[in-house]
Amino acid sequence: MNQTVEIPRASGPGTGLGGSWRVIVRNDDHNTFDHVARTLARFIPGVTLERGYEIANVIHTAGKAIVYSGHQEAAEHYWEQLKGAGLTMAPLEQG
Repeated sequence: MNQTVEIPRASGPGTGLGGSWRVIVRNDDHNTFDHVARTLARFIPGVTLERGYEIANVIHTAGKAIVYSGHQEAAEHYWEQLKGAGLTMAPLEQG
């Protein structure tokens, strides 16, 4: 079952630099639920710790989740922060 979670974007489609880009976190065998949840809450705007745990569960069960969707510059920034914190990232996807 492929289930992804999309975080609501702050602006409408097609706004910002380069349209909508998706930041996707993949499941792995080395990050804990706690680390994933706390990292998402720390770096992704609007993600609470509770929401971080919900997304971590989707990543675990579905293999991946969209954690941010928005303009390219912000997506690249969040992708780099999550990668730097040790999360397993899929390449950025343009939507």
